[in-house]
This record gives sequence, structure tokens and C-alpha cells, in this order.
Amino acid sequence: MRTAYKCRAYPDPDQAAMLARTFGCVRVVWNKILAERHRAWHTDGKRTSYRETDAALTAWKKTEDLAFLNEVSSVPLQQTLRHQHSAFSNFFAGQANYPRFKSRSSRQSAHYTRSAFRMSGGELRLAKTATPLRFVWSFGEVDLAGLDPTTIIVSREPDGRWFVTFAVDIPDPQPEPRSGRSVGIDLGVKDFAVTSDGERIANPRYLERKARNLARYQRRMARCQKDSANRRKAKQKVARAHRKIRNARTDFLHKTTTRIVRTKDLIAIEDLNVKGMVKNRRLAKRISDAAWGEFRRMLEYKAARAGRTLAVIDRWYPSSKTCSHCGHLLDRLDLSTRAWRCPACRTRHDRDFNAAKNILAAGRVAAGLPPGDACGADVRRQGSSLPQSAMKQEPPRARARGIPSR
Repeated sequence: MRTAYKCRAYPDPDQAAMLARTFGCVRVVWNKILAERHRAWHTDGKRTSYRETDAALTAWKKTEDLAFLNEVSSVPLQQTLRHQHSAFSNFFAGQANYPRFKSRSSRQSAHYTRSAFRMSGGELRLAKTATPLRFVWSFGEVDLAGLDPTTIIVSREPDGRWFVTFAVDIPDPQPEPRSGRSVGIDLGVKDFAVTSDGERIANPRYLERKARNLARYQRRMARCQKDSANRRKAKQKVARAHRKIRNARTDFLHKTTTRIVRTKDLIAIEDLNVKGMVKNRRLAKRISDAAWGEFRRMLEYKAARAGRTLAVIDRWYPSSKTCSHCGHLLDRLDLSTRAWRCPACRTRHDRDFNAAKNILAAGRVAAGLPPGDACGADVRRQGSSLPQSAMKQEPPRARARGIPSR
């Protein structure tokens, strides 16, 4: 399987200058090719192939205006063409948004394949550089001297920090020991998550806690003259403030997902439409700060590595409105209603805990297991696009990821 190790890098002045030129050339190639693709599509109505972009790059290097492209390694430029081709393929397949132009003020990166770097004895030498690139290795369980990366990614963050990422092919890890436990997870804004076993994971709200400090740096930057040295310094302070928020959020997500994967064999979550939910201007900032999409992404790859099953339940499944005790389905349940009593069996439910129990029941059925104690998954609904009775083990839009019996 493919994995990656990301480390802090400390290039010397000559290396930093060469990498900065490489970033600039990568950005020029990306933007010019994107403009050519856009023109060809809107003018002639045809797509641009990778072969055509490769020929265009070769022709540009022979012109006087773009002769500087020959000063850097050709590998990152070729990788840029491949990445943009993949981006358009994903766009036409409906899996991604339309590719955007690159800015010099955002994160910069360059991809090197094996023909453009040499890794020997723990030292990394990049093409067009005379000395090894200094970096800090933080993975004590991995022997750096025996590392055989397939791709090297050198990047510079907006706050000025440098990183180098090693992409490595490793053997598939051994599955974690079975715990015999399952969990359904209902994500929210008030609480980050409520699980079917009664645990409430508090929402840390890192962006909200640092909003005043971040706003102060942004006001200072807004007062600076455009393209001035002071504005550049102020912009780096804003980037550092965002970095601290991002790192704190990532640390919380890693710790939470790792604990869940290590202790549960089956994990059931909802297929939330995060892109559509952030269009709600009142909740957009809190939903983005919670990072539900990143939480799901971490669960997916960690469950696959640990040999766990991740069941993704259809987003239209009415987990909150269904009684997990008798299966009664409410006609309406407002978002402000945090607890309700079932009119059929008179059981009082906490909204989030009840939803987590129903998500677990549907997830167990998706994984080919009995639904357990929750009866809510047995509710029958109208409409062919909605999941059917989980007791009949036919929820058509629920799917299991990970293992075990395929």
C-alpha cells in the first residue's frame, strides 16, 4: 500500500532560490495550460489531451519569453501536466470542481519522481541542486537509511515553512485484533459527535476560540499598502494563525479517529452532504470548523489499514426522526428539538443518541450483521430512493468499506 511521511525541511539559500524558481515555473505551466484548455473548450468545443499539453510545453521552452523553463528540472513541470490532466478527468467525471488558477501567495509545491532525485544513506539530493536537502526525520520506527521513496514532494506553506514528503510503497499492515464492538456515530455542531454507546465528544471549535486573535491580524494586514514589505509580514502572521488552528484541529481529528478505529470493529456513519450544508450562511463557519469531511476521510483510510469495516449510511435515512425502540417514524422533527417522546411506545429519546443507535443498526445490516437492539432500522418509508427495511437486510444505499467478507 502507499503511505507518506511528511517532514520539516530546511533548504540553504541556494536550494531555496532554486526551489522558488521551480515553484514559479510550475505555476506558470499550470496557469498557461489551464488557460489554453479553457480557450479550446469554449472556442472550439474540444478537450485538450495530455499529448497536446506536452507538445505545448516543449514548444514554450524554445521561445525567448519562456526560455527560463529550462533552468529548472523538467520532472516537476511534466508532473504538473499529469496532475492537471487528472484534475480535468475528475471534473468531467463529476468527482471534482473545475480546476482553478494557481496563486503565488498560496501553498507552493513541486513533485519529483525517481529520475529527479537521489536518496542514499538517508541523504536526499534533488535535481539542479549541488548539496543534500536538510530535513528532520520524526519517524523513529522507520529506518531512514533503507527508505526507498517513489515520489518526493517539496512544498512551502504560506507562513514560510518548508516541508518534504516521501511517498513510499509498503507491505499491507496486519489487521488489528478484533474487539467485538461496534459503534454508530452521529456528527453534529453542538457536540462534535455522539456515539451509540452514549459517549459525547465535545466540539473543540478551534476557529471560534481563535477568531478574535485572527481578526486582529487580518485588520493589520488590511491596513498595509498592497505589495509592500509590511503587508507581506502581516500576511505571514495571518498564515501562522491559520496554521495553529489547522494543526490543533488535525491533532484532535487524528486522536479521535485513531481511538475509534482501535476499539471498534464496525463503524457506521452518515453520508453527509457537507458541500450543500455549508451553503447555510448561519452554520457554514461552524460546519467548516468541525471538518466532518476530513473526519470521514481519516476514518476511511485508518479503517482500511486496521482491517475494520466502515459502513456509510444513506444521507436520506431519517435516523433522528425514527424511534430506535419501536421503529415509529415522526412526520416532522425540528432542528431545535433536542429530545422527544415517541407517541407509539412513549420512550423518551435524546435526538443525537437516538440517531446514533439507528445509524449503528443500519450499518450492521450493511455489513451483513443483525441490526442489534435498535428497532428504528425496521421502519418502512415511501419512495424508491430511500433505504428499505434494515430488518430485511436491504438498505440499497448503505455501503460498507474496509473488509471483511468480500
